[in-house]
Amino acid sequence: MEHRALGRSGLRVSRLGLGTATWGTSTPADDARQQLREFVRAGGTLVDTADAYGGGRAEKTVGALLGTVVSRHEVVLATKAAAVANRNSPFSIDASKQHLLAALDLSLRRLATDHVDLWQLHGWDARNPLDETLDAMDTAVASGRVRHIGVCNYAGWQLASAASRQALVTDAAAVASVQAEYSLLERGIEREVLHAADHHGVGVLSWAPLGRGVLTGKYRAGVPEERQASWFFNWYVGRFLRESRTESVVAAVVSVADELGVPPAAVALAWVRDRPGVTAAVVGARSIGQLRESLTADRVTLPDDARKRLDEVSAPYIGYPEGGLR
Repeated sequence: MEHRALGRSGLRVSRLGLGTATWGTSTPADDARQQLREFVRAGGTLVDTADAYGGGRAEKTVGALLGTVVSRHEVVLATKAAAVANRNSPFSIDASKQHLLAALDLSLRRLATDHVDLWQLHGWDARNPLDETLDAMDTAVASGRVRHIGVCNYAGWQLASAASRQALVTDAAAVASVQAEYSLLERGIEREVLHAADHHGVGVLSWAPLGRGVLTGKYRAGVPEERQASWFFNWYVGRFLRESRTESVVAAVVSVADELGVPPAAVALAWVRDRPGVTAAVVGARSIGQLRESLTADRVTLPDDARKRLDEVSAPYIGYPEGGLR
């Protein structure tokens, strides 16, 4: 698998990353073990997790596999902090220095390691000063517990603020990456985030590159009854299923997949993986079968005409001021 530079950090990662959001919950330990083994055998290195995934169970699962299934040095280990789980609602964010450094120590304990290669802020915190948040990140790097820092789910101006602050403060750690949702169904980061990342030399990691699973085509025949009743499913996936353009985008992906003789997931991943500015697409899988399907993307290069069709059917509206004067 091809490896790419993560911005200007000097860190190199595989162009497909392994997400672990379901590990320890809907993905049992045995399946996680198979996923990690096959991912590394395929040349993958970037393993992405977070302290909020499964209330720490994902990190604990990863930690149990490092040193047994694969060696710690074989992976680029990334985790996140600042997200605080709420009952029946999305996460809230606490990026205070006290919370972040305490969370890091807990993450390292669960991951059974003395450092992580990439420590990311899970989201923007409007309540705590950015200087305090980034000072915590710098403290973590200076202590050796963290090699590089990144941010997640930041708007363009938020990313620019963080990157600029780090560039101006003596001995501060540069922002190496921004992780953001990016797929054929969600191209919002093309308005500002990609431009901010390029300007500041920040690598881009795409989460949910399969459109939260919708781009695999598995919901074309309907949604399983048990999922229809799930508040999380309706919040996480329902948004795309309710959008009028989703059907035409999914149909285009399936059409290209049929022409190339590959799964729709491979087409969707290949598209986002090779978008300008993207370092890696981070794909999660509940099962080893789903991961194997995604790994076929590493053998797929989209023909120009197929890429053009996908670009056109999914094109986002970009107006003033991002698109300039007209």
